[in-house]
Amino acid sequence: MTVDQTFLPVIIQSGHNAYGVARSFYEAYRIKSLVLEPALKTKNIRSLLLGGARGIATQNSQIIDFQSVDRLDEPAYFVQALIHIAKQFKNKKLILLASNCYYAELIIINKQTLQQYFILPYIDEDLMRRIRTKEEFYKCCDLYNIKYPKTVVVTKEHHAISDVPFDYPMIIKPSNAVEYTSCSFPEKKKVFLVKNKEEQQQIIKNIYSSTYKDSLIFQEFIPGDDSYIRVLDVYVGKDKKVKLMCLGNKLLEDPSPQNIGNSLAIMTDFDEQLMDKIRYFLEDIGYNGFANFDMKLDVRDGQYKIFEMNLRSGASSYFVTASGHNLMQYVANDYVFNENQKLTYVQTKHLWSLIPKRMLFKGLKNEKLKIEAKRLIKKGEYSNSLYFREDMNIKRWTKLKLYNYYLNLKYKKYYK
Repeated sequence: MTVDQTFLPVIIQSGHNAYGVARSFYEAYRIKSLVLEPALKTKNIRSLLLGGARGIATQNSQIIDFQSVDRLDEPAYFVQALIHIAKQFKNKKLILLASNCYYAELIIINKQTLQQYFILPYIDEDLMRRIRTKEEFYKCCDLYNIKYPKTVVVTKEHHAISDVPFDYPMIIKPSNAVEYTSCSFPEKKKVFLVKNKEEQQQIIKNIYSSTYKDSLIFQEFIPGDDSYIRVLDVYVGKDKKVKLMCLGNKLLEDPSPQNIGNSLAIMTDFDEQLMDKIRYFLEDIGYNGFANFDMKLDVRDGQYKIFEMNLRSGASSYFVTASGHNLMQYVANDYVFNENQKLTYVQTKHLWSLIPKRMLFKGLKNEKLKIEAKRLIKKGEYSNSLYFREDMNIKRWTKLKLYNYYLNLKYKKYYK
């Protein structure tokens, strides 16, 4: 479909998520997206590869325009910086999208001002406060009979818990992921797998010696490798009705401490009962926009246990578009073209991966899923969102090969 570019997707933060979003818009409408990145004072190899200073995923691309924006990442200047961008495109409808939770929250907090300049497919701040932290989200789960792992919430003042209702190993993670992102301390990890009480005490000490002050989550470890993890991406229309749900079966996650939990390969899956339950929850609380859920199938009772909810599309949400249901087309059809869209539960099978096939099959231990993945590849139901034939040139191809080399090094270092 080709349209006069009367609207413009504006994506905050570069990286593979931003590229997947931009590719989705291009495939649907043959239009370019604008990607914004906060200007960095210093550059290092990790920022060049993974997101800062324009990550490799969005470099040398013909489907993206890019702007480096001073102080975009500073809350006090965030609105001012975006208004400056909006004034450059006065004659276009601007859809503002965030690639991570930090910017999603900044958009929501400043929604009243920003909605004068942008289309904002986001909830209001009052609802955000009810579900933004894991602690608050789990309270909502209790109300809607949504299962999650056995959990104990502790605070900086009261973390000496002696009676935890589950055994080691257990998980320790921040309740407030956005606040945790900005803190720093030795041996910081996104999530900690704790084997004994001594480790537990040291981790708590390290976290609370940093600027992080919010609650921590002690959580039962759900057995099983990456292939037991599921991701659910959802689009809820401006009429507060769910329009699209797509469930993914993770095959491999990033094993590095800073990025553990990020998907490297996903195969589409389907579970109508699960989708019905999440759909009822979202519609009943008055949600709108994108939502993303992480969970794990607990083989001990056959139930999905929810880990978290993100107030944005998932970092690997291009797997939805790759399955034949363009996720970004839903938001444009909703807000730009005012189309009436019916509910769809994705059932088509597709394999999405950020890593080379050789690396995928080396890491994937589930033989049943390995056979299914090979079948999908043979049928052509396979994609890597970064390798887009219509957006390939020698510079981009070279840098993507460099990115694969980096992933391979990381895989060898961390994957067990």
